Amino acid sequence: MTLAVWFGFLLAAIVIAVTPGPGAVISMSTGLRHGYGTALVTILGLQAALLTQLLIVALGLGALLATSEMAFSVIKFLGAAYLLWLGIQKWRSPVVPLDANVPATSCKGAFMQGILVNLTNPKAVIFIGALVPQFVDPAQPQAPQYLVIALTLCLTDMLVMSGYALTAARLGRWLRDPRSIRVQNRFFGGLFVSAGALLAISSRSS
Repeated sequence: MTLAVWFGFLLAAIVIAVTPGPGAVISMSTGLRHGYGTALVTILGLQAALLTQLLIVALGLGALLATSEMAFSVIKFLGAAYLLWLGIQKWRSPVVPLDANVPATSCKGAFMQGILVNLTNPKAVIFIGALVPQFVDPAQPQAPQYLVIALTLCLTDMLVMSGYALTAARLGRWLRDPRSIRVQNRFFGGLFVSAGALLAISSRSS
């Protein structure tokens, strides 16, 4: 992969990362409620799912997902159901001030949330499957190129998601009264439900 090709892929990776989606929502929600440390664990979960999706594309399974209506629908509705569940849980969260003794989310739980949010989005696999091969030179060894692509995607996404989480964590200092906390619970709950609904009604081409 030449420097010019890599730079083109980097620009594409930045555009993908900054486009708001379920990953941004979970990063901001976790950062706001539990701080950047817990949000970082969630972000690492997002990257683990991203690497899994990239591996699926590298093995050629992304094409199968793109052509199999049943496989796409099963993963799509599982992802939509999970996002809807997160939204309902967030909407119904108790109104607890941020400086109160709030039970911390376990690292395992935060990591698994990140994995599930990204992994149950079949459109991500199809999108990566459409984008990545354009930057891979078939005449050159594949493994080093996919390694560069994986590092670029993950590092870019980590930086962007960290920006979302840190911004939310800083804003959280101003949300100490019950009314503000109720508003943010319902705001993020609504975002999760909206993301789940959009995923449920989406098609492979949209």
